[in-house]
Amino acid sequence: MVRSLKNPKKAKRKNKGGKKGEGSSNEVPSLPAKVWQPGVDKLEEGEELQCDPSAYNSLHAFHIGWPCLSFDVLRDSLGLVRTEFPHTVYCVAGTQAEKSSWNSIGIFKLSNISGKRRDLVPNKTGDETDMDSDSSDSDEEEEEEAGSGTPVLQLRKVFHEGCVNRIRAMTQNPHIVASWGDTGHVQVWDFSSHLNALAESESDLSHGASAVSNQSPLVKFGGHKDEGYAIDWSPLVPGRLVSGDCKNCIHLWEPTSGTTWNIDANPFVGHSASVEDLQWSPTEPSVFASCSVDGSIGIWDIRVGKSPATTIKAHKADVNVISWNRLASCMLASGSDDGTFSIRDLRLLKEGDAVVAHFEYHKHPITSVEWSPHEPSTVAVSSSDNQLTIWDLSLERDEEEEAEFKAKMKEEVNAPTDLPPQLLFVHQGQKDLKELHWHSQIPGMVISTAADGFNILMPSNIENALPANDA
Repeated sequence: MVRSLKNPKKAKRKNKGGKKGEGSSNEVPSLPAKVWQPGVDKLEEGEELQCDPSAYNSLHAFHIGWPCLSFDVLRDSLGLVRTEFPHTVYCVAGTQAEKSSWNSIGIFKLSNISGKRRDLVPNKTGDETDMDSDSSDSDEEEEEEAGSGTPVLQLRKVFHEGCVNRIRAMTQNPHIVASWGDTGHVQVWDFSSHLNALAESESDLSHGASAVSNQSPLVKFGGHKDEGYAIDWSPLVPGRLVSGDCKNCIHLWEPTSGTTWNIDANPFVGHSASVEDLQWSPTEPSVFASCSVDGSIGIWDIRVGKSPATTIKAHKADVNVISWNRLASCMLASGSDDGTFSIRDLRLLKEGDAVVAHFEYHKHPITSVEWSPHEPSTVAVSSSDNQLTIWDLSLERDEEEEAEFKAKMKEEVNAPTDLPPQLLFVHQGQKDLKELHWHSQIPGMVISTAADGFNILMPSNIENALPANDA
């Protein structure tokens, strides 16, 4: 149940170019570095870790002032599948400020996100000799940086009473945002005016970026008996919401219009401890999943009473996070306080053990887990060990291929033998990682938040297939 950021005062970055509290953006510095193996090598005194820029198609860091425990990526109208740099993203994030009265929700736009231009589909024309002869030219083209300069951050802030434990935007109407506060209130906001202003503006930081506007929420619900962290919008029923608290109660919100809700005062109760995360089914509009400090996962049907339809003993420790695969709806991922994460095939629940994969790579609590919106077998995980890992569950160990690789690379790298073959990528450099999200419209892009700000990353070894062209 690791949640709070450690000493946000110390974690707050200094912005040399702006006023206190304003956001800033910069590229992560990259210097040549020898291979370092997480969990195997130790840093000697005076040594520092530097990222290898060739491992990323894009990597940028930025912050919006105070650290953020939670954020969400907003759907936009810039294109359903975007592969060309420079990119633009819209997000909302909630702060964890040193004083309760200093908190806000940041609505921001990050544009001019540059990266390496690469072909998603290899060019099959020409024979190998021709390709080799112009390899230097083609490599230069592939590695060419698309976009110039640093990303441009435009930020607007709305006052939020208390720290924001978790924040989520409605899938169908991304200007409608729900926030869970440490005051014990769940609030729903309409940020359409802020998003419209950001969309129309091309300047760097918006005028008065340090200013925090006062805006009344559409709804402020105080029916929970304690603060909470679990909240999720239905992907199938616009406006349907569930919120769960630390007193093991889950409340259902049913929309009565575009801006009003009927909130059931009679909660769903089935866990014996704090409800940590909630996820609606991607295919069943009345079904959602929950996870808890009691180590279990519950599957609920809102049509059938206030108790879970199924309860799964999922982990030996607190279950911090869950993610329901929207491309393979039988798959549910869960991450625990003991550093393990598991994948379950819900079709196997009746047969007993539904676990199809279980990983013990991370040694500290799992803080976030999310399936890729573009690849059904790919999942991203963040942990308190300051690592963000990306996994492809379709991969299996090929001993012959491994032996060949080791023979070629034995003088260059001594890879640990116990790394799971499904581990695609390890991202480091952020302190106290809290939450990650894939961008649903930019294949391969992951955004993460930590005590020292945000990272946007696109690993170079993750290639996403584009939708089939009808032509």
